[in-house]
Amino acid sequence: MVKDAGFDLTVAPSLAQDQIARLMASPGQPPYDALLVSPGQSDILIQEGLIEKIDPTRLKNWDKLSPAAQNAWGPYVTIEVNGIAYNPEVVDKPAGYKALFEDPQCEGNLALIGFGSNTATMAYTEINKAYGGTYDNMQPVFDLLEAYLPKIGAIATSGSNQMTMYQQGEIAVFMASTGNVAKLRELGMPCEFAHPETGSPSVPVAIHLVKGASNPDGVYAYMDAAIDAAAQTQLAEPPTAMIPTNVDVPYSEVVSQFVTPEQVANAVYPDWQAINKHRAEWTETFDRLVVR
Repeated sequence: MVKDAGFDLTVAPSLAQDQIARLMASPGQPPYDALLVSPGQSDILIQEGLIEKIDPTRLKNWDKLSPAAQNAWGPYVTIEVNGIAYNPEVVDKPAGYKALFEDPQCEGNLALIGFGSNTATMAYTEINKAYGGTYDNMQPVFDLLEAYLPKIGAIATSGSNQMTMYQQGEIAVFMASTGNVAKLRELGMPCEFAHPETGSPSVPVAIHLVKGASNPDGVYAYMDAAIDAAAQTQLAEPPTAMIPTNVDVPYSEVVSQFVTPEQVANAVYPDWQAINKHRAEWTETFDRLVVR
């Protein structure tokens, strides 16, 4: 679709924090024209002046977006809903995040990951809340992790690493998005998704226009393609199973197996400014616990 609009598209897969680091290391000569990130990174990008607000009149599909997806810094192209992935052939459905640490069936079957992961960070803040903590006091979750580490199944280095462990049968439970579960199912793995009883932490995903982009016209073509009904209909199918933000696109059969529009509307949306304030400190504390 971008090519049909007269532009070439080069996709450079990279962790969100690495994208930001590369941008900050190249002031005035950004290595990317567009970024695909969630609010935790968007907040940093805005604070650092690395992206700019868009002109919605340049997007023919803008009015097709749900109002919540019409973001001044770039359209939300999907919503990532997070919870718990589990193998129903190994463990029963976990009741929620607390069950990961209190249900004996999870012992030896659970993989954890550090605060570099948005999915894990959101899960930890919800777990911390369930044990009486706040964004300014993450000690309850660190006490919980320290006590549970001898019973852990594995410490993963990334979300992809978790999924590889799952495929190899090393683990049967991990903090995941609905998209992770859809991909594992597409690969033929038995995998189910559990919504935490406290609500599923979720994040919208935006396309941003980088300040100083060499080809802003191409970025607008990319944005418009990503929010077009045809693209979102296709991306809602396996293996991506993306939740659409275009109001003309219904939830696909596979997406509907995991989440409903009502659940998305009532999901937990974290305070990323509060998270970013402490995230480096949390990452350091987690890493220190793990290497003991």
